[in-house]
Amino acid sequence: MTLSPPRASRTERARIGAALLLPTLLRGVVVRRPGGVAAADALDADRHAVQTLRRLRAAHGPGPVRADLFGRRAVLLLTPGQVRRVLAGSPEPFSPASLEKRGALGHFQPHGVLISQGVERQRRREFHEAALETGRRVHSLAGSFLPVLREEVEVLDRALGADGELTWSRFAPSLWNAIRAVVLGGAARDDRRLTDLLARLRSDANWFYLRPRRERLRARFDERLRGHLDRPDPHSLAGAFAEDAPGGVDAAGQVPHWLFAFDAAVITAFRALALLAAHPEQAEAVRAELGGHNPASAEGVARLERLRATVLEAVRLWPTTPALLRDSTADTEWDGAVVPAGTTFVVFSAFFHRDPERLPYADRFAPQIWLDGTAERDGMVPFSGGPAECAGRELVLFTVTALLAALLERREVRLVEPAGLRPDRPLPHSLNHFALRLATGPVRLHGTGGDRTPLPRQRTETVQEGATTMSDPTFVEVQKALSGIDYPADRDALVSHAREHGAADRVLAALRGVADRRYSGPDEVSRAVSEASGGR
Repeated sequence: MTLSPPRASRTERARIGAALLLPTLLRGVVVRRPGGVAAADALDADRHAVQTLRRLRAAHGPGPVRADLFGRRAVLLLTPGQVRRVLAGSPEPFSPASLEKRGALGHFQPHGVLISQGVERQRRREFHEAALETGRRVHSLAGSFLPVLREEVEVLDRALGADGELTWSRFAPSLWNAIRAVVLGGAARDDRRLTDLLARLRSDANWFYLRPRRERLRARFDERLRGHLDRPDPHSLAGAFAEDAPGGVDAAGQVPHWLFAFDAAVITAFRALALLAAHPEQAEAVRAELGGHNPASAEGVARLERLRATVLEAVRLWPTTPALLRDSTADTEWDGAVVPAGTTFVVFSAFFHRDPERLPYADRFAPQIWLDGTAERDGMVPFSGGPAECAGRELVLFTVTALLAALLERREVRLVEPAGLRPDRPLPHSLNHFALRLATGPVRLHGTGGDRTPLPRQRTETVQEGATTMSDPTFVEVQKALSGIDYPADRDALVSHAREHGAADRVLAALRGVADRRYSGPDEVSRAVSEASGGR
């Protein structure tokens, strides 16, 4: 007789549906609904979900446990070892292209890698890995992306003024400007219509197969997207492969996934900022780290380990993908029990990230777990795992770290709401990013402990013609003036190129002040300008 895994009772299945499935649907699986997020937050839904799975484990052992819902054969995974096996076994025999995922993502990316199978999936995955440079801490285009990111933060900083309050409605649009420029190029920076169309399609995707696909709407989105791809910006993600995509993959069919994925990055960035605002000691450690590296250079951003760990903690504490799904393509055996092909295996992320029976740090801000190997040993899966792990993990972490670094260079942040986000209390299982409010003000001091000294002010110098003052140029201004220059270049070539491109006097003065040597790229120039400025 063939054995089967333990089965959840009817009562247990009802609790699973109420605690796990319904809040996930209420929030919105593909795009978050503000009302649904607020309701789930008020109900403390994720805490109840973790408690439900703990009770299931207590009743049935480590599992896995079969829990069929709404006519779908499903298995809930309850140990990190089970999760590792399933994620490592993708795409065969555990396919990421689950029935639910195909129903949702088909609304806006019917040819996307996440819902592809066989040879098509392999080709498309290779495209993503090549374009996103999977596993590489610093993307080869990071030197182009960084000025774009920092410029948007500078715009946001000016908009906030002396003591501006930072809310989701202010934060998200600024970051989306940067994301469109990074993905599609500078011409897409202000194309809000493009991402608005995508948001409408993603809203439909929340309904899976229950809502008919709007082919006309998707055609309008595709036409607008292809308009940018037909004018490729070689300094953007899509532009780098627009004309020569690996394996002949149609880039337009894959780029929507990048825009979709960056939505989670924006949410995570705001939550990470809230974590620092609520934990002043951790914020001071991050500021000290910023003082030891140059956040205006790609190499400097890559060295901001504590800030990067903060971003990872935000995803651990509040996963942007609440459940990882895999559909089995063959029968699989679990401790002698056979689970038939066509079963959906469910990894509920919050359970593995916030299980107090396994994790002493479950409900507190613990960035150190990402620095000492603890997170990996304990089975954290903030970006999924295995062969189907998020191909853009490193790029997303770099982007969010760079954005937060640029903002924290300029702004001190203090939490206004929610009041419950405090270091002396267990952190909430849900965090409504739509309702976050942060008080901000210009950074005036840096350092830690009792040795707090004024931040270096921008140098001013007298311009002989007219005796007016001139502050140091921003990184963005310098790089704009040097756009198109051929590296390596010496100081005279830098000054000459900037002058020919109409650079402001303060940019020319800064370039004249750097050491007289050859520079291999924009990051070296940035460091030289910074060092020359600080030495005066």
